[in-house]
Amino acid sequence: MMRILFALCLACTPAFASEDIPDQYPASALYSKPVEVIPHVWSAIGATAPPTYENNGHNNNLSFIVTGDGVIVINGGAAYSLAEALHAEIRAITDQPVKLIINENGQGHAMLGNAYWAEQGVPILAHEDAAHHFEEEGAQTLQAHQRVLREKADGTTLVGPTETFEDTRVIEMGDFTIEVLHLGPAHGPGDTQVWLPDQSLVIAGDMAFHERMPPIFVDTIALDWIETWENEFEALNATYVIPGHGHPTNMAQVRRYTRDYLVYLRAKVGEHLDNDGDLADAYYVDQSPYAHLDTFEELATRNAGRVYEQMEFE
Repeated sequence: MMRILFALCLACTPAFASEDIPDQYPASALYSKPVEVIPHVWSAIGATAPPTYENNGHNNNLSFIVTGDGVIVINGGAAYSLAEALHAEIRAITDQPVKLIINENGQGHAMLGNAYWAEQGVPILAHEDAAHHFEEEGAQTLQAHQRVLREKADGTTLVGPTETFEDTRVIEMGDFTIEVLHLGPAHGPGDTQVWLPDQSLVIAGDMAFHERMPPIFVDTIALDWIETWENEFEALNATYVIPGHGHPTNMAQVRRYTRDYLVYLRAKVGEHLDNDGDLADAYYVDQSPYAHLDTFEELATRNAGRVYEQMEFE
């Protein structure tokens, strides 16, 4: 039954996220109206574009679980206004109070909306590495968002998590067992996955991509990401995956466009290194099998250059 509901949910949403559609929900600061992925688990799917004034910085997924004894929200959002808009949607769905915010990492789209939730007196949980990253980089991130969002960033201030965890935090709330996991190094410091074992659903955060190209940041080690995927994330054997960006899907799809992409890119860069290629040409190794992904133009060359720098001295 849950598989049928999942399929129906996807059928009633747009066929794919698109970086070409500036706003799918003009009545709200949210990019799209939350959809019920499986019973009691909802997600407002963000744009697969970079943050823009038009999409209000909502370019990641803001999810929440209506447990029966309160609501747990995954991601504070990229601005005060986004958190406030998400809360309005939650209130339209349930009268259960929001009892916890979980930040999926230390990036702006996960934490900059924390200020709103802190005003509501809601505890905010993040991995200790994500909290440290936000403490170090938050001011710069906020300035970047303010330049893009202008007046839409009003009210957005730096508020970090109120509590942190190291490896795993298990929460029993209402009808749900919720495992908050840090499976290992992946996309960025303190990457966090929210695993619902009884429902076989993982809110994967930036561990998993499929509609937009995975970004490789300065602190992203592609080989570590692959190893965490193969040794830990794959072992969840999730039926349903809500990725950090893009529509809910399954493990095969995110494997194809995340783990397989990283393996492919390392192989191409490895061939380039074997042929004594330099960094200038490494930017242009063939990534054409992934050229249809959103943000390809913004990220492909940068990704290749960073993987080259990582592999040069392996």
